[in-house]
Amino acid sequence: MSAALALTMGEPSGVGAEITIKAWQRLCASGPAFFYCGSAVLVETTAHALGLDVPVIRISEPVQARAAFDRGLPVMDFPLEDEVTPGAASPSHAGAVINVIETAVRFAMEGQAAGIVTNPIQKHSLHQAGFPHPGHTEFLQALSGPASRAVMMLAGGGLRVVPVTIHEALRSAIDRLTPALIIETGLAAARGLQRDFGIATPRLAVAGLNPHAGENGDMGDEEETIVRPAVAGLRAQGIDAFGPLSPDTMFTARARGSYDAALCLYHDQALIPLKTLAVDEGVNVTLGLPFVRTSPDHGTALDIAGKGIADPGSLIAALRLAATIAAHREATS
Repeated sequence: MSAALALTMGEPSGVGAEITIKAWQRLCASGPAFFYCGSAVLVETTAHALGLDVPVIRISEPVQARAAFDRGLPVMDFPLEDEVTPGAASPSHAGAVINVIETAVRFAMEGQAAGIVTNPIQKHSLHQAGFPHPGHTEFLQALSGPASRAVMMLAGGGLRVVPVTIHEALRSAIDRLTPALIIETGLAAARGLQRDFGIATPRLAVAGLNPHAGENGDMGDEEETIVRPAVAGLRAQGIDAFGPLSPDTMFTARARGSYDAALCLYHDQALIPLKTLAVDEGVNVTLGLPFVRTSPDHGTALDIAGKGIADPGSLIAALRLAATIAAHREATS
């Protein structure tokens, strides 16, 4: 992997700067190399406030990052117009947050960065400022163009999960479920597992929607009218998919060994087991993009921002996985 990874600032009032600093401390000798796209002042003041010894090296272009990485944290500076108060997100920072993401994506699309790793954003603050997308994944999809099909996958603790519906109300998610949507997501997930993880024939376990996968229609008919036709459709297109499975048993240790990824029907059905198994090392991976993107599997943690207790484990896992995926793509391209 020739280029460094671009790490975005995320919500300035959250723990992004703190976990970035701590990640560099752990990775500066071994890599993977990354550079921070965000406020240099934010990093410096955070390090000083927490008593962390991290030299900040300002760079003007991504190519400078690798040579600087073992000496200090490379930072491409995106100044903030307003002061940052830890734990108090503000819509006034939205423009800088969005600009950082757009710039990092451009670096990755142009090959100046091996991929992007995104620190968590505060969606509510962005929406207050007029941000039209439900979250990171949908924004990255828009930036990638109509040929891409972004699919969220969470990985950690020996489990990979792919939610068919993501950031929307549960009632809306259920109403939107169709065989076609499940098939589209399953195909994108299978292609992503092949491209980014080297799994030649991915095996997908498809969750049911209702308790006990509907009990043959006694607890709802969505398994028979939506999920089972989707599984048949995936198999017809050569995907090794099976289900619908009862959601309360498909994530046991024994069951997890029978598939490469679980295709789940709504956000919490996927994220609850993943975060239970890997709360400190889970990684959010966006499959189906023309560039590599991972993220820590946690939010901005406003409640602990500025206290020095944020765990960088998930960010470190995200950086390492992004580097692995980038190297795999480079070797097989």
